[in-house]
Amino acid sequence: MTTQSHHDPAYLDSLAERFTVLPNDNPASDAKREGLIDKPAFGQVFSDSMAHMSWTKGEGWSDRRIEPYAPIKLDPGASVLHYAQEVFEGLKAYRHADGSTWLFRPDANAERMQNSAKRLYLPEVSVDDFLASCAALVLQDRKWVPTRREYTLYLRPFLFASEPFLGVRAPQEVDYCVIASPSGPYFPGGVKPVSIWVEDKFFRTGPGGTGFAKCGGNYAASLVGEYRGIDQGCEQVCFVDAATKTYLEELGGMNMMVAHKDGHVETPSLNGNILPGVTRRSIIQLLEDSGHDVVEKMIVLQELLDDIRSGEVTEVFACGTAAIITPIGRFKSEDFDVTVGDGEPGELTMKLRDELLGIQMGEIEDPHDWMWKVC
Repeated sequence: MTTQSHHDPAYLDSLAERFTVLPNDNPASDAKREGLIDKPAFGQVFSDSMAHMSWTKGEGWSDRRIEPYAPIKLDPGASVLHYAQEVFEGLKAYRHADGSTWLFRPDANAERMQNSAKRLYLPEVSVDDFLASCAALVLQDRKWVPTRREYTLYLRPFLFASEPFLGVRAPQEVDYCVIASPSGPYFPGGVKPVSIWVEDKFFRTGPGGTGFAKCGGNYAASLVGEYRGIDQGCEQVCFVDAATKTYLEELGGMNMMVAHKDGHVETPSLNGNILPGVTRRSIIQLLEDSGHDVVEKMIVLQELLDDIRSGEVTEVFACGTAAIITPIGRFKSEDFDVTVGDGEPGELTMKLRDELLGIQMGEIEDPHDWMWKVC
């Protein structure tokens, strides 16, 4: 990677030149685009273009291009359809008040995607290619970045085995794409505490599994638990560890943090079972900046419940790219139903949410140089 400052848009602009922009004969009209990005539901609207490149064994990555958003032509025998050999990422482009457009810590997403690819035995995308693909797509579809606060252009890079082959082995043909989705708040009703179903019969991963990788199988495995929770009146699911059913790990798509009355904050340690979230990592830094002691540890479910009941634990919240920070107001299972505090969003939770969103939107100082300017 070049050492040029990522605050200079020429940095990402130079990387973006790796991707050839192909003509698009049917872009959305200005009126249609404005209507689509006015109040989009999360992940349901897509921009005009997509980034795409291909990998073949022995030749590596080639044919880097920005092309019109369209269905992908895929052989029915493509390995990904049969053996789920794929990984993905999620990050956002933010429109600042001066009209500039920025990405939040895309280098961290690039590194995590490399780690995910290794676990699924897929070829790695270099950090520079990852940055280039995201920047080139945002540059091409910059008009799709919403201007309203908390509305962003969500980027979804993904990597999959496209070779038509019905056999379990390392792929010889792989595709990498990035698509973009203008999105509003993940929870459109506003920031409200969510109820969590604690699942101890079905698990998303286990020791030595793919828990730390961002792959579709983890999320598919979480659905039965999530819908068991929905049937019980809960919005989200939290899994315990598969080995002992003792420790809390993570939600179906978010990490979790627990604030104690003495000011220290605990979060499940990265033991290989949970995703090392970029938002999680950023919040840990913000907490430490403001003097909070952050402890990464195995959190015992029963101890957490006891500490909530006694008032030792004052706030619990979830965090992730899509939802940013979401307060947790209740834990429920077949054996218990416990409310956190008074069931309202906690002071620390909302302070952290405002601080992180303020950095992302360019409203407050970015002390750790997390934001990367695209244009």
